[in-house]
Amino acid sequence: LLVFVVSGIASAIPATLVLFFVQDVLHAPAAQEPWFLATYFLCAALSMPLWLRAVKRWALERTWLGGMVLSVAAFVGAALVGAGDLAAYAVVCALRGLALGSALAIPAALLARVLGRDGTRQSGAQEGMYFGWWNFVAKLNLALAAGVTLPALAWLGYTPGAQSSDSLLALTVVYCLLPCALKAAAAAALYVFFIRPQGDLGYAT
Repeated sequence: LLVFVVSGIASAIPATLVLFFVQDVLHAPAAQEPWFLATYFLCAALSMPLWLRAVKRWALERTWLGGMVLSVAAFVGAALVGAGDLAAYAVVCALRGLALGSALAIPAALLARVLGRDGTRQSGAQEGMYFGWWNFVAKLNLALAAGVTLPALAWLGYTPGAQSSDSLLALTVVYCLLPCALKAAAAAALYVFFIRPQGDLGYAT
């Protein structure tokens, strides 16, 4: 759950701030904004079968870790784009969508396996409660992202439409680099709690 929360908040922060970034940093026309979102979600949907195929080779944990590494690379790429870099940002959206596919396909499967090992699935007594809390946390991630990042941006001096270098730097740090740090922390927790204790067994499905 810790890995899921940290990773989920890292993904929710850009979702909260994407329109600010597109308008104030990229200076993209309003007609372009839906295309960036469509690219992101389409790549996420198309990538899920690919991630599930990867699970057969690398197992759940290592495949999810690969998705996190790809996500960090995409966040770093977003920090490098500027005004007018629409094609480059479209590539960033595609990479982030690919990474999102792993976050959509794998964590729930990992939870189901953990429940199976604990005997919960056999009894069925608490399975609904576990998945209920899981879905609650998924929704909470969005609320936490908005509740933390918007006040943080205001405190750093950013206001929508501002074009000062300090304001745009604050937006870039919160939109790109903060999710990058959180996603890296989630990857480290995934490795420490799941992959390292298994050793070579991490490759078993």
